[in-house]
Amino acid sequence: MNPEDTIEIDDTLEALKQALNRDDLAAAGGLVARLPISKTLDELERLNDRDRAVLYRLLDKERALAVFERLDPTLQSELIQGLQDSDVAEVFDNLSPDDRVGLLDELPSVVARRLLLGLSSRERALTDAILGYGQGSIGRSMSPEFISAHPWTTVDQALEKVRRGLDDAETIYTLPVTDAGRTLVGIISLRDLLRADPLKTVGEIMVDAESVRATVDEETAARRCADLQVLALPVVDTENRLLGILTVDDALRIIEAAESEDAARSGGTEPLRRPYLSTPIWEIVKSRVVWLLVLAVGATLTVRVLHEFEATLAEVVVLTSFIPLLIGTGGNTGNQAATTVTRALALGDVRTRDILRVFAREIRVGAMLGLLLGALGFVIAALIYSPDIGWVIGLTLGGVCTMAATVGGIMPLLGKAIKADPAVFSNPFITTFVDAAGLILYFLIAKAVLGI
Repeated sequence: MNPEDTIEIDDTLEALKQALNRDDLAAAGGLVARLPISKTLDELERLNDRDRAVLYRLLDKERALAVFERLDPTLQSELIQGLQDSDVAEVFDNLSPDDRVGLLDELPSVVARRLLLGLSSRERALTDAILGYGQGSIGRSMSPEFISAHPWTTVDQALEKVRRGLDDAETIYTLPVTDAGRTLVGIISLRDLLRADPLKTVGEIMVDAESVRATVDEETAARRCADLQVLALPVVDTENRLLGILTVDDALRIIEAAESEDAARSGGTEPLRRPYLSTPIWEIVKSRVVWLLVLAVGATLTVRVLHEFEATLAEVVVLTSFIPLLIGTGGNTGNQAATTVTRALALGDVRTRDILRVFAREIRVGAMLGLLLGALGFVIAALIYSPDIGWVIGLTLGGVCTMAATVGGIMPLLGKAIKADPAVFSNPFITTFVDAAGLILYFLIAKAVLGI
């Protein structure tokens, strides 16, 4: 997009805001029609509930559906409740079954039941099939609308089936191949079909298919789809019968949501699950206050440690000056290790059974970091204060870095082992633990080196 186009879009957005503010719907309708769908989506996410419903009604039918499908399920739910029944029924009926299920999870049960009853028997059956799987499983995010082929059909027959299913299928670029009992036996791409001899059978050119069970966690399945770099991954039951497909766009959406959740919890907050500017203030407060209370209670451990070593601090006051440095270094070291291992867990690079290997690696990493930082701390503290203070700071930095890296590395694995979110076990709790344990180590070393 060139700079002139960007300036024109910005001017259009500003004019649109002004038109909505003065309730000039005719002008607003003309302005929103000039915006790309991506910009229309951004603007809807920023508006309040009333203006969002008004602006959505100004979109033509095709653009309205395209925009609605890209909205977060929470915003879809609020928008649905702000539209007229006739508008709602049309939008709901045009959604794909997997998107429809995501919306139903956000709607009040009474509204959800009413919308389901308004569907055609075919659409209701497709939606019910997905609703039968537990939340968080890939079966609930798969698409049951796909085009499959049989190994005995010819390439020409398979292409004709693709043409007939253009309007209904989630994707046409990857075709699962099944036998008469719906058992997955292979897969074929549209590219291979187009360049093959029309008289050849699908079985002659298909390749082995990677698949995933419908009960598998959706993030695990999505990462597998991304790792395999496929446009669609077949979803099967325990007997390898084809149930649906996971498309790459849905896989990327799942991964993005999982990473946003991990990032939020690593920072000591709950994910918002909707755009920031459209989130009510109270919702933001609720997402943060619980973790702040937990951390505040945990911080009392640090206060208790300081109280126990109050006499030591009174005897060598200079020790107080280094407390922020030591607890900050320990917390940062632990957070680095936890973030690295949490990411490795998400990518499948490590598993819970690797805990001893991670433990051994992080001890060595922490020791090396501690040696480097400890040497630097010794030199600086010795030059400014005295060699004895230098030894206290150097030894403490070495011990704190080793301890923090080790604890930070194994905490996410312990969380995974007890089926908790590894991100929850990382930064906030590690910081609290390392602060208290680091201070204990600091004062014990000080007492031993300084003889106090």
